[in-house]
Amino acid sequence: MLDPIVNFFTRVFQWIGRGIGFVIGILLWPFMWFGRWYTERGWILKTVLGAIIAGIIIAYGYFFYVTQFWTNFDPDYPGAILADTAAPQTASLLAGERIAQPAQATMDGTTQGSGDGAAAQPAAPAQPAAPAQPAAPACKHSEIADMTAFLVDFNVNQNAWISSMLVSKLGLFSIPWRNTPWFDNKAAFQLGINQVMRRTTTELVDTLGRARGTSRIDQNLQNARTALAWDEDAWYVGMRGPTRPTPSVYRDAIENLNAFNASLQQCQATFDARADNLMQFLDRIAGDMGSTSDILRGQIEASDAGWFDPRADDRFWFAYGQLYAYYGILHATQADFSKVIQERNIGTLWDTMMVQMRDALNMQPWIISNGNESSAFFPSHLATMGFNLLRARSQIVEIRAVLDR
Repeated sequence: MLDPIVNFFTRVFQWIGRGIGFVIGILLWPFMWFGRWYTERGWILKTVLGAIIAGIIIAYGYFFYVTQFWTNFDPDYPGAILADTAAPQTASLLAGERIAQPAQATMDGTTQGSGDGAAAQPAAPAQPAAPAQPAAPACKHSEIADMTAFLVDFNVNQNAWISSMLVSKLGLFSIPWRNTPWFDNKAAFQLGINQVMRRTTTELVDTLGRARGTSRIDQNLQNARTALAWDEDAWYVGMRGPTRPTPSVYRDAIENLNAFNASLQQCQATFDARADNLMQFLDRIAGDMGSTSDILRGQIEASDAGWFDPRADDRFWFAYGQLYAYYGILHATQADFSKVIQERNIGTLWDTMMVQMRDALNMQPWIISNGNESSAFFPSHLATMGFNLLRARSQIVEIRAVLDR
């Protein structure tokens, strides 16, 4: 009685196996044809083509490696950066504020007696007093500039910058990696961080790094902004001929930011840590987060393919990179505007915002799903990330409202 059923399922599995074999044969046919053609060529052509093929294999192998291993990825990085740069005597100062100098020791060469009834000591010959050397002025450096330089370094020095790599530009048989489910997560994460770096350097140039709106723009900050505005996918050769690759230009931004901080510590630069500047900076951050949440919303509405949406992963990791970078920048902002935050009594609000942003960074799914929001089997990671962004944005808006009172 069961033989017809067994035979039916046997034939079904045979057809499935033949179908899979047919598809694999189609995929492998070009390689098999090339292999037969290659074995019939002369040794000179074989050597040249072999070197080219080996170079392609090595390039793709390196690309696959750097996209899968994220060096020094750590959501708790702000604590380490601020601990390395903070000093107890500057903890309550605004960025750019002058640091009080310790009292200078006397330099007249005399000795002092101490205690009652001490035997009188013969006076030492008078020595001419050495001229007092005034202490060099010192001001508090900017944690925002430090954090920005660190994040750029994280993108282009601690990790390979993916978007400008030749293999990234070539894609998978000319299909852009962002249209495939593979090897684009790290690139999207780096672009999210870079979006924050561009916003931060713009605010440093336009408001934070100058007094009011009529003073001179700091040239180091201007150079940093110009460097970070460079094309994110530039290689050694572009449409107009030879050019500088993106990582090389971004490294210039690190040097410019460090040069600005060095000038600031010598009280030769300006950091205008006023409450209205802080409000404007928070407005820009809130607007940036709102824009990214709208991008996520658009992808949610465009597709509900669940695990099979090839664009969901790069949308998610772009937003994650943005949240990752703003978590550090807002920590640094709290240090640079410490006195303003203390005077306006918003320290508790700020700490709560930081805790909730850190909790959002714990969301690191292995595979990104963009399913229907009411689905029981296909989660919507994009909806969850959009919620995290909007929650952070709402807290920023609340802090901004308290500052405006």
